[in-house]
Amino acid sequence: MLLAVLGKGITKIINAAMEPEIIDLQNFLNTMGAKISGAGTNIIKIQGVNNLKDVSYNIMPDRIEAGTFLGATAITGGNVLLKNVELKHIAPVIDKFEEMGCEIDLKNKEIQLKAPKKLKSIDIKTMPYPGFPTDMQAIMGACLTIANGTSIITENIFENRFKYLTELQKMGAKIKLEGKSAIIKGTKKLYGSKVIATDLRGGVSMVLAGLVAKGTTRIDNIEYILRGYENLDEKLNNLGAKIYKC
Repeated sequence: MLLAVLGKGITKIINAAMEPEIIDLQNFLNTMGAKISGAGTNIIKIQGVNNLKDVSYNIMPDRIEAGTFLGATAITGGNVLLKNVELKHIAPVIDKFEEMGCEIDLKNKEIQLKAPKKLKSIDIKTMPYPGFPTDMQAIMGACLTIANGTSIITENIFENRFKYLTELQKMGAKIKLEGKSAIIKGTKKLYGSKVIATDLRGGVSMVLAGLVAKGTTRIDNIEYILRGYENLDEKLNNLGAKIYKC
């Protein structure tokens, strides 16, 4: 989309992603003078223009950041109120937290989650939007390491998205991989360890696990995490965490 906006002629993107971020990008570029249509469907059409203009634009709320804070609350047995959330964008995520035993209260653009003393095991299958997002897979994986019972996560979108599980095993998680599925047997306790962030969402899953692990967890390669979260340590510390960047 970015390349074609100032290109000559018409460009069509076939089998395009349909996530809300694509729609927001289209709306932003069109506000600048681009001619794009079809975002939110699997075919996007771009008519190249000669130039774009300066604009002021409010981008959409980050649905995966919202899901991350819900996960941090669920894994620690906490209670949180999130504001400025597009609820329809994270509907499948909300459903899964409810399955895990969390109490959910929705109001306008606000969501309140109250976690149970012990999470319930669930099964998850990642799907293209509007299904369960692959970017939430690792976050839920961390939560399920301490849930009652056995959970199964099936990754249908990206290969090699289970690298983080090896690091969670260092913290005492009981996980077995079978093809594109991870079988997670909940354990009573995780333990602080030295782990390595393998990617953005896998890295933040270790942060969540570290919140409930006994002792200190050290996460290396946090550049992955910083790429997708602004002031994550500060925000979690405001909720009661003890995180230090070094």
